[in-house]
Amino acid sequence: MLAHGNGKIGRNDPCPCGSGKKYKRCCLEQESATYGFWAHQRGASDQLTEDMLGFAKRKFGNQMPVAWQDFNMTDLPIPLDAYPGEENIFIPYFLFHWDPDRPRGRKGARRRGGIVTRWYELERAGQLSEMERLFLEQAINQPLSFFEVLWSVGGERIRVRDILIGGETEVVERSASRMLHTGDIIYGQIWNLQKLSILGCTAPICIPPSRKGEVIGLRKKLRQKIAKEKRDLTVGDLVRQAETIRLTYLRIRDGLYTRPRLANTDGDPLAPHTLKFRIESPEEAIAALAPLAFGQTKEELLEDAKFGKDGKLQRIEFDWRKRGNAKIPSWDNTVLGNIKISGHTMVAEVNSKNRADRLCKEIASRPGSADTLDELSATTAEEILAKTPKQSRALRKLDDELEQVLLRDPEARGYLQQIIQKQVDDWVHLKVPALGGRTPLQAVGDPDGKEIVESLLLDWERRAADGLYQAGIRPDFNAVRKLLNLPAVTS
Repeated sequence: MLAHGNGKIGRNDPCPCGSGKKYKRCCLEQESATYGFWAHQRGASDQLTEDMLGFAKRKFGNQMPVAWQDFNMTDLPIPLDAYPGEENIFIPYFLFHWDPDRPRGRKGARRRGGIVTRWYELERAGQLSEMERLFLEQAINQPLSFFEVLWSVGGERIRVRDILIGGETEVVERSASRMLHTGDIIYGQIWNLQKLSILGCTAPICIPPSRKGEVIGLRKKLRQKIAKEKRDLTVGDLVRQAETIRLTYLRIRDGLYTRPRLANTDGDPLAPHTLKFRIESPEEAIAALAPLAFGQTKEELLEDAKFGKDGKLQRIEFDWRKRGNAKIPSWDNTVLGNIKISGHTMVAEVNSKNRADRLCKEIASRPGSADTLDELSATTAEEILAKTPKQSRALRKLDDELEQVLLRDPEARGYLQQIIQKQVDDWVHLKVPALGGRTPLQAVGDPDGKEIVESLLLDWERRAADGLYQAGIRPDFNAVRKLLNLPAVTS
């Protein structure tokens, strides 16, 4: 069998099985034969699916929208064509599992396959080949689960682990193996055929490691259902809980298709607010509001102010800041907004409704800061994105050139590296939603939490490799693993 990795093995390279022979004289011949079996059985499987789909369209074509509703567990699902490739997982459900006569959640004996499969077997009674019967048996009885990719050899095979019930399987797969990497998660079904295993069906989305916590949460829920029986989860449990498992897939799918929620460091939804106040005296206003500029004295604020010929304050601008940062401990302050005073007008800008309300309370509690709120305007995050101009090619080029100049300076690059590494190291002390509000240091104390932490680090490391940080800056994630007492990962 091929060793771990994503690279190709040359014909004249040593065989990874350890025999000492060249690859072409050893396992390559076996794998070529395996591919022959795979191609034959995959072709036969595709032909059976095509024949069943034609049968289903004749007999149940007008019921496909109902099946789509049942698949999504809602009477008003988003149209199928809104999810590219979703037919890859929906059509097998429609052909092999959909049963409109079986109420959701009904307990009891499971029927043999869905209504399409049962009618198809009646029509083709005595005409199905041994291989076709094997395909149907696998499609009906194998559970759909979540599989974590352990390693892949592009264009040849992948090795996966069932996250819900454990157990590893090496799957011969030509196309998906080119796109999958270690840590990726797929929702699908494995068919164990003659001499090999294949992906009977799989959802089109590649679930990133950062969503593994949701699958582990599902596993915990399924284990609770059998806790009194004091046993491990089995294939039968997954078959019986197919709808519960699919519901988790649907939530992950919809979450990946939904635009990310934009929020500030307080966790408030981004909604920029502009507040315009009428003030009696700029001097009295700055005297009352200076304490809002954490880390600066009134005298320091006035150094950048503009005064008239008579020495009176005309204009001043400063940031509303507070001590520390809830998300990034290495920051000693957080900018909550900006305040500008000009004549008898004060304009404050903040990026959420909560901060706007908080600022109004602060002003109301400080006599002399402002008389009345004349105007309040708000902008949604969607409106901001729509109005944001696209950066010109020339400006992007200039930014890239400036970044390269900066990063060619060893001292500047080292300073940036230290800052980013400090922020990455601080993550172990932060409360993370994916960990149920626990910090990574707290979560690694139990097996499930440890597994989620490792998946989050893997996802973060992958995004860093894809350019999350400035060119040439790469945090040392093994240093973070050391802080968490986790084993180092070699690339």
